[in-house]
Parts: sequence; C-alpha cells; structure tokens
Amino acid sequence: MSDKLEKATFAGGCFWCMVQPFDEQPGIKEIVSGYTGGHKENPTYEEVCSDTTGHYEAVQITFDPEVFPYKKLLELFWQQIDPTDAGGQFNDRGLSYRTAIFFHNEEQQKLAEASKAEVAASGRFKKPIVTEIIPATPFYRAEEKHQDYYKKNAFHYNLYKEGSGRARFIRENWKKTKSDEELRNELTPIQYEVTRNNATEPPFQNEFWDHTEEGIYIDIISGEPLFSSRDKYDAGCGWPSFTKPIRRTEIEEKLDTSYGMRRIEVRGKTGDTHLGHVFDDGPGPDGARYCINSAALRFIPKEKLEEEGYGAYLALFQ
Repeated sequence: MSDKLEKATFAGGCFWCMVQPFDEQPGIKEIVSGYTGGHKENPTYEEVCSDTTGHYEAVQITFDPEVFPYKKLLELFWQQIDPTDAGGQFNDRGLSYRTAIFFHNEEQQKLAEASKAEVAASGRFKKPIVTEIIPATPFYRAEEKHQDYYKKNAFHYNLYKEGSGRARFIRENWKKTKSDEELRNELTPIQYEVTRNNATEPPFQNEFWDHTEEGIYIDIISGEPLFSSRDKYDAGCGWPSFTKPIRRTEIEEKLDTSYGMRRIEVRGKTGDTHLGHVFDDGPGPDGARYCINSAALRFIPKEKLEEEGYGAYLALFQ
C-alpha cells in the first residue's frame, strides 16, 4: 500500500450495510461509520435518527487510489443503494438515511458527477437519480457498537439487510445482465436448454434428485434464493421436489399448455429462468410439489451461506 492515501465519504442509508462491500476490497485501509452533513458537533445516534441535526449516516473510507481508484469506489457505491429514493433507503425512512457522495476535492467532484451521469444514462432506473453530490463536511465517528457491525453481529446484520429490502433490491437491480452468448458459454448445454428453452432433463440422471445435504438452492442465472433443503423430499419422480419455495415472491407460476398438456410452469422471476412445474400431489399442507430441474439450480451448503453472501438464510436451519 502506498503512502498516498485518500478519503472517500458516502451516505447510503443505514451505515451498517455500507461497510462490508468496501471492506472486502483491496487497497482499503480503514472504514469508519459516522455522521456528516449536519449542523451539530458530535451528535449521537439517537439525535441523528431524530432528524433534528441534519446529519446523514455515512461511511468514511481511507483508501489507496493506486490499488483501488476512486472511480471504482463510486461504481461500488452505486451498487449498494437505490439512487432514486429521496426519502431514505428501503425500510429506513428520514433525512439521516438519504444518499449522498461527499467529495473531498475537485477531482472527486468531477468523477462523482460523471459517475452519476453514467448511472442516469444507463436506463437501469425509470425514475430520476436523486443522490446528492456535495462538499465534504466534518465527519463524526459513530458509537463503537456501530463500527464493523456486520462482523460483530453477523446474524442480525444479514437478517436486517435481507429484511429491509436492500439485499433483494441489489440482486434485482444491480445484477449483471448476461447476453445469450455469455449464457451459452457459461452454462452447460443441458443447463442452457432447460433455463432458456424450457427443456426437461432426464429423471434420475441429474445432479440433485437424490441430494440430501443441508443448504439452499438458488437460481443458476440470477442467484436468487429459491428452495431450502428443509423443504426437499423424495417424490419418487427422479427430479428434485420441494413442498414450497423459500419466498413465493421470487417465482412466477404460469399456465403451460405445451405438448397438449395443462400444467403450471415455475419460473425464476429475476432471471426469467425456466425451473420446472408445480403439481398438487405433494405431502405438505398446501398439497404443492415443486418439481424442479437440477440444471436450473445451484446448491450452496449451509456451511458456506455466510461466505457466499446468503448469511440471512442460516436462520432456516436454526
């Protein structure tokens, strides 16, 4: 790390959720959660949250621009927030949860304005980009219990990030859209045919039909969590079968009249991924049997949920 360290200051809603994404990057020396942009010296968390001090919850990052340039910090910042929300972020409402980039010099201001223009021109969002770009003001370190919250309280942090709506927003709005050619190169032939062309893999000759390890099954294209091993059972059909999805809002069910049959197709909503079909002969109280192609799924073992960013789902196994 060079001797020419710089500071970057970002407000992205709850500062708990603005540390981990940057902390994982090279060239980052320190990340401090705190308050800035207000008129009171050394405000407390309670005062800031009361919206009486004018402060934003923010993080101040000390970084090496030769290792991780400011432009890359900006790119990562945008990917953590909803830049169209002027009233807060996700479930957190109020002035202290607004988004802003606090620039420390003219070069940062120039790069921030160019970055904001790129986001606006990308067409990713239908609403205007309202994140402010303003000069840096005194930054006050938050109470110690708020520093590195994601490390100190990992379980609660993951539940909060998921429950607040932030994690899902990031998955849905900042996922990398892949071209058909990219998918053809990344997926196996059967994975591509199943997910993009509604094919069905052979029964008893697929990866997960008799898989019993604890963990979750995610959409192989979008990464969206779909099913838990806790809801998986052997239906005798030769395909992975589940009594219910983790969240019904993550899937779509559509009438399928192909091959002269009337069935209900199951698709992953975010990736528009063909998953399989749902039938009414299951053992659960709803009678549902989600018959899913292994080729549409990726399995994450319980022990790796935290590591792969799905820590909130550890609650399913406790």
